[in-house]
Amino acid sequence: MEILYSMLALTLIYSTPIIITAIGGMFSERSGVVNIALEGMMMIGGFTAATTIVFLEGTTSFAPWLSLLIGALAGGLISVIHAYLSIHLSSDQVISGTAINILAGGLTIYLSQIIFGQQRTQTFRQGFVKRTYSGLSEIPIVGKIFFTNMYPTVFLALALVLISWYVLYKTPFGLRLRATGEHPHAVDSMGISVYKMRYIGVILSGCLAGLGGGVMVLTQDTQFTIMSIHGTGFIALAALIFGKWKPLGLLGASLFFGFSQILSIYSTSIGFLSKLPMEYFKTLPYVLTIIALVVFSNKAVGPKAAGEPYDKGQR
Repeated sequence: MEILYSMLALTLIYSTPIIITAIGGMFSERSGVVNIALEGMMMIGGFTAATTIVFLEGTTSFAPWLSLLIGALAGGLISVIHAYLSIHLSSDQVISGTAINILAGGLTIYLSQIIFGQQRTQTFRQGFVKRTYSGLSEIPIVGKIFFTNMYPTVFLALALVLISWYVLYKTPFGLRLRATGEHPHAVDSMGISVYKMRYIGVILSGCLAGLGGGVMVLTQDTQFTIMSIHGTGFIALAALIFGKWKPLGLLGASLFFGFSQILSIYSTSIGFLSKLPMEYFKTLPYVLTIIALVVFSNKAVGPKAAGEPYDKGQR
């Protein structure tokens, strides 16, 4: 049972950046803008968070949280490029997102070389640390999974799921955002700016993807390298589609992909799995991502206007 508790706890940890980034993708696509630039935005957020904590280390106990905040802002900043190209210039949203991913990879290497003299950041020691929450950790089953040796960022991700659900389905803003992704001309006829709603959706997406990248680097690494994110943005995109663009759906999908990532760690401890080559388990998350996209992309119906530039003159 202890192995099972440990596996479930680690699943939560590995799922956290996927959950946060997928929520970001949801806001963008619900507004009508396809965002495959989640990977690049995570890279920018992760690099910025790692760089910030290197310079803040030892100055304040809030350094990890401040670094996360600045990483989120950096993700939001890079998302403005995608928003402008997709919304104002009516560029192909997939091509724009691909360009952001390529730009982010080159930019993080370039800035690392300038700031640190190498193609990665310096090693930091003040990332997030696991905590055991006394009292709560004594709760049967739940305590061992959620409150024993757990990063605080896990609770941040779960809170964001609930907040995003409430915002999307229980507020006027959420109604307008969803309507913008479904019937933008109807939204425009009500005097609501489609451009404004889409900008908000994409920038929120960038901030959350940057936050996801920061969380990933500050919990799973001790420095940022070009391989720190290693495809997690694309896994988050698959979780978004798998979860049908809904907060609770993407939560379940993210946990599924997170579990697939930790199998390689425990494969040697599980009898029948220990006989399989380790390479199988390391490639499993990406294989499952491809399978999920192939199987569910046709069945999952996304926002009707997603990917379509809005032309006010066609109203």
